[in-house]
Amino acid sequence: MIMTLSSVPPGHNEGPPSGAGERRTASRRRQDRDLQRFRQNFARKLEALQELGQLISLDLEIDLLLLQLAEKTARVVRAERCSVFLYDRQRNELWSTAATGLNGAVIRIPASSGLAGACFQTGEIINLEDAYGDPRFNPEPDSRTGYRTRGLLCLPIFGRDRSVLGVMQLLNKREGPFSREDIDFLQTFVNHAAVYLEMAQLRQARLEALEQSQEELRSLNRAKDKALNHLSHELRTPLSVIQGNLRLLERRLAADPPQPIKGEIFAGLDKNLERLVEIQQEAEKIVRSHQRLEDRRLLEILHERMDRWRRRQEISPQLFHQWQVIQSWLSGRLQETPGVREPRPLYPVILEQVDRVRERAADRELALVVEGDRTIAGPVEERVLRETLWGLLKNAVENTPDGGRVRVFLRREGREVVLGVEDTGVGITPENQKYLFDGLFPTQETDLYTSKKPFAFNAGGKGLDLLRCKLFGQCYGFRLAFETRRCRHLPRNEDPCPGSIAGCPYCRVPEDCADSGGTVFTLIFEGAEP
Repeated sequence: MIMTLSSVPPGHNEGPPSGAGERRTASRRRQDRDLQRFRQNFARKLEALQELGQLISLDLEIDLLLLQLAEKTARVVRAERCSVFLYDRQRNELWSTAATGLNGAVIRIPASSGLAGACFQTGEIINLEDAYGDPRFNPEPDSRTGYRTRGLLCLPIFGRDRSVLGVMQLLNKREGPFSREDIDFLQTFVNHAAVYLEMAQLRQARLEALEQSQEELRSLNRAKDKALNHLSHELRTPLSVIQGNLRLLERRLAADPPQPIKGEIFAGLDKNLERLVEIQQEAEKIVRSHQRLEDRRLLEILHERMDRWRRRQEISPQLFHQWQVIQSWLSGRLQETPGVREPRPLYPVILEQVDRVRERAADRELALVVEGDRTIAGPVEERVLRETLWGLLKNAVENTPDGGRVRVFLRREGREVVLGVEDTGVGITPENQKYLFDGLFPTQETDLYTSKKPFAFNAGGKGLDLLRCKLFGQCYGFRLAFETRRCRHLPRNEDPCPGSIAGCPYCRVPEDCADSGGTVFTLIFEGAEP
């Protein structure tokens, strides 16, 4: 309020006592100073709100936006330090790159730690004149940096859905404690800031998703290039044989008189034509499998969107029910066969497939071991289990040198049944692990590839068996996981394994090979009967 002096009545010449005049003058000066301070604070806060409105046009990265918010908040409230923490849902942490006085160093704390964590968990404002008097205060940063925290103010940052996005924390106001006026202004400030924070988070999420998509596309292109080189290498042998036999036929038929044609020529043509048909069928299966995976991904995305709209009440219950009917129909269409998922004994199917592999790999010097509870049942169709287990066993045998071991195990873990195929092979390099289920993954470098029959060591292949295992898992409700250790003696994909422990310069006995590397694939069935 602005104070004014009343006018002096005419003819009244007697002035007030000198003491009273001095008091009125001092009071007016205090009022003027208070008014000037109020105007300065008001101008500073108005400027901060105007600058906040301009941030959206700067297209800032989220870490720069946090730094800008912290700097403006500290300046307008006259705090020594300010940090704006955002919640990282994946890591359940509060993080910030915005800490005035700490040169923008990245800070990460558990979401329930300290006063910032308490503010985040409860959504309540915390205002302390002496932070050390609160048992929730963590003095470790002060002792590490030499800084001394006195007053502390924490405010939650709410999103549009009233969820807590993060926390704004201010330390040590330069002029006394944080006041109710400071809190009222900061609540308005952070409410506006939350809009821009959400927009920046959405923008960053879109950029990260775009970058991830681009990286996946680059990875897929690299895998496709590698697979095409591998496929070209595979085609070269049968085509060369067919071409040679045709030239031989041409010469013999052109001779005068025509020379007799031996049956071996036609046998060679027939064998290599069959191989070309096999290659074409493998490529077709890969394409079909990828199409089915893409169809299922699209269905999952549509279901997630519809469920989100339902929770937000953006679609009617009737429309969501119609979507569920369509989804059920589409799910049925994407199943290879409807299948029966009644729990059935797994051990007989395991023994059957292991015996088949022993027969096909009779010339290999491998130990095939089966372990586990013979009574365990799992909810899976027998055909699916046979094909999946066959693919995993074939992959394990082809990647394990002679003298090694392939172990199949079956066990129960709570309500889950775990079926695993473990080998003592060379393992998979980290750069190739991400391509493992693409159906376009050659097991070795193309220039090291030589055509071999199935189940031979390093027989090659394009990962079709693993791709089909992945597809079966998505269609029939089991999880497929793997763990692998690349042989420490052969860290690079181009480092060749001699194919037998006896010929390995690094391993003398099977235990040495098993310790150096290996892979285990596991099928996990949920809801199995005990």
